[in-house]
Amino acid sequence: MTVWDDLVGQTRVQEQLAAAAKDADALVTAVSDGKPLDQGSKMTHAWLFTGPPGSGRSTAARAFAAALQCTSPDRALGGAPGCGFCDGCHTSLIGTHADVQIIRTDLLSIGVKETRDLVRRAQLSPAVGRWQVIVMEDADRLTEGAGNVLLKAVEEPAPRTVWMLCAPSLEDVLPTIRSRCRHLTLSTPPVEAVADVLIRRDGVDPERAHSAARATQGHIGRARRLATDERARARRAAVLKVPLRVADVGGCLKAAQELIDTATDDAKQMAEEVDVKETEDLKAALGGVAGGRMPRGTAGAMKELEDKQKRRKTRTQRDSLDLALTELTGFYRDVLALQLGSKIAIANVDVQDSLDRIAESSTPAQTLRRIESVIACRDAMDRNVAPLLAVEAMTMALRAG
Repeated sequence: MTVWDDLVGQTRVQEQLAAAAKDADALVTAVSDGKPLDQGSKMTHAWLFTGPPGSGRSTAARAFAAALQCTSPDRALGGAPGCGFCDGCHTSLIGTHADVQIIRTDLLSIGVKETRDLVRRAQLSPAVGRWQVIVMEDADRLTEGAGNVLLKAVEEPAPRTVWMLCAPSLEDVLPTIRSRCRHLTLSTPPVEAVADVLIRRDGVDPERAHSAARATQGHIGRARRLATDERARARRAAVLKVPLRVADVGGCLKAAQELIDTATDDAKQMAEEVDVKETEDLKAALGGVAGGRMPRGTAGAMKELEDKQKRRKTRTQRDSLDLALTELTGFYRDVLALQLGSKIAIANVDVQDSLDRIAESSTPAQTLRRIESVIACRDAMDRNVAPLLAVEAMTMALRAG
């Protein structure tokens, strides 16, 4: 098993990264031996991975990081880096390699302070590996100030440092940063490829794997969760009933409230799993005693943790709502396909009766307006409109058609 095995349906990107990893290996060897550098090398110091959600941006970046740190002896015999078995590959993939920093945020944004810490780390030489690699999975969440801090590091990189930025599109990254990165675009993997991964790697029943892959339209992470989590399947089933529940104003308001409540419950569940442990660990680190008062001077650290947990809860709630809106968009996309007689595959075949009812009782123009109302709801929440108001406006618009 190589480091590329989890990169589903991205043959062209895999070939580019494998070639760059081979050139990077030759580059390090040349520097060590005092030989001249190859000016035609496919390796560079900054990479930008873009693609739709679920395409595997962070998976590609992690696989590339592992290939750069590969220590397989086969390389000396002409083998390609990225064996997947050596210590360099293994620790990079599981996130424990000393020279591979994986940055992901469960908050709404990445600020200046965190970015400055990364830039300082990027100036260090590799401790045990061949490269100092920094993978930023949510580069689209950099604030403008944080982006400007990062720009300096990308403009003047340390000799053995590699930046890997992941974002949904080029427009989500500052123009000054993306102009200094090598750009790789990933596509949505085929449904069959996603189902095959679920069967082969996660041991999912073939029928359920194909159903989950089809329902999520090739989104690997969502497909895995849908195939393995009963709660996720129940939540999706509830969301797909919304189009049939907005026949009157009362139904609209009730459906909106239930969507908000579900998202709130998701955030609460995550808080119960993470916040308590975080708080107890910090108290112990600051010298607190179980059941007793905290030492003087620690209130600021505790307040900072509480603020972080509050921002994470908001992010979790919005992510849950965004997933529900994505599923609603997919539902109406199927309705429109039925109305127009399109031959594209229906994603939500498990609710075919509901699709037929909505398709027969409305027009394509109404369906398009409903899709626009879902998109408008997402835009409103991006502008920090109160989630309940945004969702209520959407459900009323779904009723009006």
